[in-house]
Amino acid sequence: MPRTIALTHSLDNSGLPSETPATPITTVPLDITRYHHPLFQRSEPGRYQGCTTYYFAAFTGNEPEPQTPLSAHKDKVLAWEQIGELSRQYGAARILWSKARLRRQAAPVLKKAVPLWAAWTVAQAELERVYKAFWETEDGRWRAQLLRLTDAESAAEAAAGAWEEIAQQLAQLAADQVAAAGYDDELRVTEVAQEVGLDASNWHIDHVDAYTDRFWGQPTPLLERLAQQVDTQRKRLVEVARLAGDPEAAHHPA
Repeated sequence: MPRTIALTHSLDNSGLPSETPATPITTVPLDITRYHHPLFQRSEPGRYQGCTTYYFAAFTGNEPEPQTPLSAHKDKVLAWEQIGELSRQYGAARILWSKARLRRQAAPVLKKAVPLWAAWTVAQAELERVYKAFWETEDGRWRAQLLRLTDAESAAEAAAGAWEEIAQQLAQLAADQVAAAGYDDELRVTEVAQEVGLDASNWHIDHVDAYTDRFWGQPTPLLERLAQQVDTQRKRLVEVARLAGDPEAAHHPA
Protein backbone atom coordinates (compact mmCIF):
# COMPACT_ATOMS: atom_id res chain seq x y z
CA MET A 1 0.00 0.00 0.00
CA PRO A 2 1.53 3.34 -1.01
CA ARG A 3 2.42 5.77 1.76
CA THR A 4 1.76 9.48 1.32
CA ILE A 5 2.85 12.54 3.20
CA ALA A 6 2.09 16.20 2.71
CA LEU A 7 4.52 19.00 3.49
CA THR A 8 3.31 22.54 4.03
CA HIS A 9 6.75 24.11 4.16
CA SER A 10 10.19 23.68 2.69
CA LEU A 11 12.55 21.39 4.53
CA ASP A 12 15.54 23.04 2.89
CA ASN A 13 15.14 26.81 3.14
CA SER A 14 18.49 28.46 2.56
CA GLY A 15 17.20 31.97 3.16
CA LEU A 16 18.72 33.24 -0.09
CA PRO A 17 16.89 36.16 -1.73
CA SER A 18 14.76 35.35 -4.75
CA GLU A 19 15.21 37.51 -7.84
CA THR A 20 13.00 37.68 -10.91
CA PRO A 21 14.86 38.45 -14.15
CA ALA A 22 13.64 41.42 -16.10
CA THR A 23 13.30 39.28 -19.22
CA PRO A 24 11.73 35.82 -18.81
CA ILE A 25 14.13 33.05 -19.77
CA THR A 26 12.76 29.83 -21.19
CA THR A 27 14.60 26.76 -20.01
CA VAL A 28 14.08 23.07 -20.57
CA PRO A 29 13.25 21.33 -17.24
CA LEU A 30 16.01 18.93 -16.26
CA ASP A 31 15.20 15.32 -15.51
CA ILE A 32 15.87 14.66 -11.81
CA THR A 33 14.30 11.21 -11.69
CA ARG A 34 17.74 9.64 -11.33
CA TYR A 35 17.99 11.31 -7.93
CA HIS A 36 14.56 10.23 -6.68
CA HIS A 37 14.31 8.07 -3.57
CA PRO A 38 14.01 4.37 -4.57
CA LEU A 39 10.51 4.15 -3.03
CA PHE A 40 9.27 7.45 -4.47
CA GLN A 41 6.25 7.06 -6.77
CA ARG A 42 4.93 10.54 -7.54
CA SER A 43 4.05 13.94 -6.13
CA GLU A 44 1.12 16.25 -6.68
CA PRO A 45 -0.20 19.54 -5.30
CA GLY A 46 -1.76 19.14 -1.88
CA ARG A 47 -5.11 20.30 -0.61
CA TYR A 48 -3.69 23.59 0.63
CA GLN A 49 -1.69 26.26 -1.19
CA GLY A 50 2.02 25.61 -1.05
CA CYS A 51 1.49 22.03 0.07
CA THR A 52 2.80 19.04 -1.87
CA THR A 53 1.72 15.44 -1.37
CA TYR A 54 4.39 12.79 -1.87
CA TYR A 55 3.60 9.16 -2.61
CA PHE A 56 5.98 6.34 -1.69
CA ALA A 57 5.88 2.60 -1.63
CA ALA A 58 5.65 1.25 1.90
CA PHE A 59 8.74 1.61 4.09
CA THR A 60 9.85 -1.26 6.31
CA GLY A 61 12.20 0.77 8.50
CA ASN A 62 15.13 -1.40 7.46
CA GLU A 63 16.13 0.99 4.68
CA PRO A 64 19.00 3.46 5.13
CA GLU A 65 17.90 6.84 6.44
CA PRO A 66 16.68 8.86 3.44
CA GLN A 67 19.08 11.69 2.64
CA THR A 68 19.27 13.83 -0.49
CA PRO A 69 22.05 12.25 -2.59
CA LEU A 70 25.36 14.02 -2.29
CA SER A 71 25.73 13.65 -6.06
CA ALA A 72 22.66 15.84 -6.52
CA HIS A 73 24.22 18.61 -4.44
CA LYS A 74 27.39 18.34 -6.51
CA ASP A 75 25.50 18.34 -9.82
CA LYS A 76 26.25 21.81 -11.19
CA VAL A 77 23.56 21.46 -13.83
CA LEU A 78 20.71 21.28 -11.32
CA ALA A 79 19.04 24.53 -10.36
CA TRP A 80 18.53 25.57 -6.73
CA GLU A 81 14.79 24.94 -7.09
CA GLN A 82 15.42 21.36 -8.17
CA ILE A 83 17.73 20.71 -5.24
CA GLY A 84 15.02 22.13 -3.00
CA GLU A 85 12.42 19.82 -4.52
CA LEU A 86 14.65 16.82 -3.95
CA SER A 87 15.28 17.90 -0.36
CA ARG A 88 11.55 18.15 0.30
CA GLN A 89 11.00 14.73 -1.25
CA TYR A 90 13.69 13.14 0.89
CA GLY A 91 12.38 14.98 3.95
CA ALA A 92 8.96 13.43 3.38
CA ALA A 93 10.60 10.03 2.88
CA ARG A 94 12.55 10.44 6.11
CA ILE A 95 9.36 11.06 8.09
CA LEU A 96 7.70 7.91 6.78
CA TRP A 97 10.90 5.90 7.22
CA SER A 98 11.34 7.05 10.82
CA LYS A 99 7.83 5.96 11.71
CA ALA A 100 8.27 2.59 10.03
CA ARG A 101 11.55 2.10 11.89
CA LEU A 102 9.95 2.97 15.23
CA ARG A 103 7.12 0.53 14.63
CA ARG A 104 9.55 -2.24 13.72
CA GLN A 105 11.92 -1.63 16.62
CA ALA A 106 9.43 -0.75 19.36
CA ALA A 107 6.89 -3.54 18.86
CA PRO A 108 9.00 -6.36 20.41
CA VAL A 109 10.21 -4.07 23.22
CA LEU A 110 6.64 -3.08 24.04
CA LYS A 111 5.65 -6.72 24.35
CA LYS A 112 8.53 -7.35 26.74
CA ALA A 113 7.47 -4.32 28.76
CA VAL A 114 3.97 -5.62 29.51
CA PRO A 115 4.90 -8.06 32.35
CA LEU A 116 7.44 -5.60 33.78
CA TRP A 117 4.84 -2.87 34.15
CA ALA A 118 2.41 -5.39 35.64
CA ALA A 119 5.08 -6.47 38.15
CA TRP A 120 5.66 -2.85 39.15
CA THR A 121 1.98 -2.10 39.68
CA VAL A 122 1.61 -5.23 41.82
CA ALA A 123 4.70 -4.36 43.87
CA GLN A 124 3.57 -0.79 44.43
CA ALA A 125 0.09 -1.91 45.45
CA GLU A 126 1.62 -4.37 47.92
CA LEU A 127 3.80 -1.61 49.37
CA GLU A 128 0.76 0.56 49.89
CA ARG A 129 -1.19 -2.34 51.42
CA VAL A 130 1.58 -3.17 53.89
CA TYR A 131 1.91 0.47 54.90
CA LYS A 132 -1.82 0.89 55.48
CA ALA A 133 -1.80 -2.30 57.59
CA PHE A 134 -0.12 -0.28 60.36
CA TRP A 135 -3.53 1.27 61.02
CA GLU A 136 -4.70 -2.21 62.13
CA THR A 137 -1.45 -3.47 63.69
CA GLU A 138 -1.25 -3.87 67.47
CA ASP A 139 1.56 -2.04 69.26
CA GLY A 140 3.35 -5.26 70.12
CA ARG A 141 3.52 -6.33 66.47
CA TRP A 142 4.92 -3.14 64.93
CA ARG A 143 8.41 -4.54 64.53
CA ALA A 144 7.11 -7.51 62.55
CA GLN A 145 5.10 -5.14 60.39
CA LEU A 146 8.20 -2.98 59.85
CA LEU A 147 9.98 -6.04 58.47
CA ARG A 148 7.11 -6.61 56.06
CA LEU A 149 7.33 -2.97 55.02
CA THR A 150 11.05 -3.12 54.26
CA ASP A 151 10.50 -6.32 52.26
CA ALA A 152 7.77 -4.59 50.27
CA GLU A 153 10.06 -1.60 49.70
CA SER A 154 12.82 -3.85 48.34
CA ALA A 155 10.41 -5.67 46.04
CA ALA A 156 9.03 -2.37 44.72
CA GLU A 157 12.53 -1.01 44.15
CA ALA A 158 13.53 -4.10 42.16
CA ALA A 159 10.36 -3.90 40.05
CA ALA A 160 10.85 -0.19 39.41
CA GLY A 161 14.47 -0.75 38.42
CA ALA A 162 13.51 -3.46 35.94
CA TRP A 163 10.88 -1.17 34.45
CA GLU A 164 13.29 1.75 34.12
CA GLU A 165 15.64 -0.34 31.97
CA ILE A 166 13.01 -1.08 29.36
CA ALA A 167 11.46 2.39 29.65
CA GLN A 168 14.85 3.84 28.72
CA GLN A 169 14.96 1.63 25.63
CA LEU A 170 11.52 2.86 24.52
CA ALA A 171 12.43 6.48 25.32
CA GLN A 172 15.56 6.20 23.16
CA LEU A 173 13.60 4.74 20.24
CA ALA A 174 11.08 7.58 20.52
CA ALA A 175 13.88 10.16 20.63
CA ASP A 176 15.48 8.65 17.53
CA GLN A 177 12.21 8.99 15.64
CA VAL A 178 11.81 12.64 16.61
CA ALA A 179 15.44 13.34 15.70
CA ALA A 180 14.75 12.10 12.18
CA ALA A 181 11.27 13.53 11.62
CA GLY A 182 10.92 16.48 14.00
CA TYR A 183 8.30 17.04 16.72
CA ASP A 184 5.66 18.09 14.18
CA ASP A 185 5.70 14.53 12.83
CA GLU A 186 6.27 12.67 16.10
CA LEU A 187 4.92 9.15 16.44
CA ARG A 188 4.36 8.38 20.10
CA VAL A 189 5.28 5.03 21.59
CA THR A 190 1.78 4.78 23.06
CA GLU A 191 0.36 4.97 19.53
CA VAL A 192 2.63 2.15 18.39
CA ALA A 193 1.51 0.12 21.42
CA GLN A 194 -2.13 0.69 20.48
CA GLU A 195 -1.42 -0.46 16.93
CA VAL A 196 -0.11 -3.81 18.24
CA GLY A 197 -3.03 -4.22 20.63
CA LEU A 198 -1.43 -2.97 23.87
CA ASP A 199 -2.63 -0.28 26.26
CA ALA A 200 0.40 1.72 27.37
CA SER A 201 -1.51 4.86 28.32
CA ASN A 202 -0.62 4.51 32.02
CA TRP A 203 3.01 3.47 31.55
CA HIS A 204 5.62 5.77 33.03
CA ILE A 205 8.01 6.55 30.17
CA ASP A 206 9.87 9.82 30.49
CA HIS A 207 12.01 11.70 27.97
CA VAL A 208 15.27 9.91 27.24
CA ASP A 209 17.24 12.70 28.95
CA ALA A 210 15.68 11.68 32.27
CA TYR A 211 17.47 8.34 31.96
CA THR A 212 20.76 9.45 30.44
CA ASP A 213 21.48 13.04 31.55
CA ARG A 214 21.62 12.49 35.32
CA PHE A 215 24.01 13.52 38.02
CA TRP A 216 25.92 10.77 39.79
CA GLY A 217 23.58 8.88 42.11
CA GLN A 218 20.46 10.66 40.85
CA PRO A 219 17.64 8.10 40.48
CA THR A 220 15.68 7.60 37.29
CA PRO A 221 12.06 8.91 37.24
CA LEU A 222 10.11 5.95 38.59
CA LEU A 223 12.74 5.11 41.21
CA GLU A 224 12.69 8.74 42.32
CA ARG A 225 8.92 8.64 42.64
CA LEU A 226 9.20 5.44 44.69
CA ALA A 227 11.87 6.98 46.92
CA GLN A 228 9.58 9.93 47.64
CA GLN A 229 6.74 7.56 48.49
CA VAL A 230 8.93 5.51 50.85
CA ASP A 231 10.32 8.66 52.49
CA THR A 232 6.82 10.01 53.13
CA GLN A 233 5.67 6.71 54.64
CA ARG A 234 8.70 6.38 56.89
CA LYS A 235 8.47 9.94 58.19
CA ARG A 236 4.84 9.33 59.12
CA LEU A 237 5.75 6.16 61.00
CA VAL A 238 8.54 7.97 62.86
CA GLU A 239 6.13 10.73 63.79
CA VAL A 240 3.55 8.28 65.11
CA ALA A 241 6.16 6.34 67.09
CA ARG A 242 7.44 9.49 68.75
CA LEU A 243 3.96 10.66 69.62
CA ALA A 244 3.36 7.26 71.20
CA GLY A 245 6.45 7.73 73.36
CA ASP A 246 8.41 4.85 71.84
CA PRO A 247 11.84 6.30 70.92
CA GLU A 248 13.25 2.87 70.11
CA ALA A 249 10.52 2.08 67.60
CA ALA A 250 10.83 5.58 66.18
CA HIS A 251 14.29 4.76 64.86
CA HIS A 252 13.31 1.63 62.96
CA PRO A 253 11.56 3.18 59.89
CA ALA A 254 14.15 5.94 59.36
